[in-house]
Amino acid sequence: VVPGLSGTARAMKTTPTPRMDLNQDEVRTLLERAQAVLTPQDYEKVKALVEMAVYLSQAIEDRQTTIARLRKLLFGSGSEKTQDVVPPAPTAPPPTVPDGTAPPEPADGNPEPTPPSPGHGRHGAEAYRGAEKVRVPHAFLHSGDPCPECKQGTVYELAGPGVLVRIVGQAPVQATVYELQKLRCNLCGKVFTAQAPRGAGSEKYDATAASMMALLKYGSGLPFNRLEGLQGSLGIPLPASTQWDIVQATAGTVEPAYEELIRQAAQGEVLHNDDTTVKILEFMGKRARREAMAGEDSGRRGMFTSGIVSTCEDRRIALFFSGRRHAGENLATVLAHRAADLGPPIQMCDALSRNLPATFKTLLAHCMAHGRRSFVEVVEPFPEECRYVLEKLGEVYKHDALARERKLSPQERLRFHQTESGPVLGELRAWCARQFEERRVEPNSGLGQAIAYLLKHWEKLTLFLCQPGAPLDNNICERALKLAILHRKNALFYKTQNG
Repeated sequence: VVPGLSGTARAMKTTPTPRMDLNQDEVRTLLERAQAVLTPQDYEKVKALVEMAVYLSQAIEDRQTTIARLRKLLFGSGSEKTQDVVPPAPTAPPPTVPDGTAPPEPADGNPEPTPPSPGHGRHGAEAYRGAEKVRVPHAFLHSGDPCPECKQGTVYELAGPGVLVRIVGQAPVQATVYELQKLRCNLCGKVFTAQAPRGAGSEKYDATAASMMALLKYGSGLPFNRLEGLQGSLGIPLPASTQWDIVQATAGTVEPAYEELIRQAAQGEVLHNDDTTVKILEFMGKRARREAMAGEDSGRRGMFTSGIVSTCEDRRIALFFSGRRHAGENLATVLAHRAADLGPPIQMCDALSRNLPATFKTLLAHCMAHGRRSFVEVVEPFPEECRYVLEKLGEVYKHDALARERKLSPQERLRFHQTESGPVLGELRAWCARQFEERRVEPNSGLGQAIAYLLKHWEKLTLFLCQPGAPLDNNICERALKLAILHRKNALFYKTQNG
């Protein structure tokens, strides 16, 4: 029942309605007719309802969409931590002594206090690396002067100065107006204009302004029109069209750096890749779709932003490609620049076939987080089984965190995982196989499919047990793709492939 509906409306809602099949063209035509007769506010509401109905119908027709997954699609997903998704395990009763009473508390000891969790406290002055530093000398004392307090000693400069941090607000793109004095001869009429000060530059828009616009737009998801409004309210106008012209002109300047980053990324030891959807308007019409797909697979309809994160020692390079190509095809474009004397890199992705580069061999590792998430989605009907799996995987992640904390080399990390995580995963694999062998779980149930996924991809999910440097999951790439998702959420779409 929808809150606020009248009795008549509720009766109409419960009355079964005949099924009506509509294609996308019919839906678009219907919305255009509605737009002609409705107010803009009412049209937006009707459009949102229609789009939601289309989205839900597509999700329901997908046989892999469970109720839990549909709930997450509609309302978003919360935490996937084990303590948040599985009910607490039953606590054991306290041990007793032979007379039936609880053992006495130690007389000399209180329980050790739990250390506070790290929070977001104040930042020290060393954290402000981009701040302007101003050295302030003492007003009347110098190193070597006699002490004005005791009159006997000598003052000397300490290694560390006293610090004050002062933060001011300003527009993201600043402007300076130079008023150049003009002098005119009253006899010959010659005008003499003062020279611009050194550092003023010859261009109205400095290169740093172009960088800031690009970072705000593509790095922080701030659309050009929002930056235009912010700049205008602060008295430094910056039209959206001007921003586009500046960023477009700058893109050609940084193109060689982009090509060099692709070349360097191809030499990485581990390459993560994944996809997310994107809207590019010039590809969405029928004629534009035919033109864009000329010479390609006629069944290709989707548009994607592929994220590729290359890691080598402590360096990370993130690349983004938007268009009709899948992550595997874009990864093949990057690997074409790989040096011939290098062996195949480790590739981390999920189990979708479109993530694989068809023309290059990689050491394939699958994302453990994806396998874990399959159990998170079915935790309600199978709480005990899911708790067992999540706790076992939690031990493996604790071992990996400990390896990072100790700053182990790839070979040391491999041996550490083989010693600590190997037995844990051996028990988990035996448990998974036993569920099918002893017919404890229905193969077609949610739990059965989650277990089957682990067993089917076991070698690739556990590549870190036999290959130095292999990661556990693809989280680093998924975090990088949040930049593209943030841009998609705020700007909604790209108008052209060039954009």
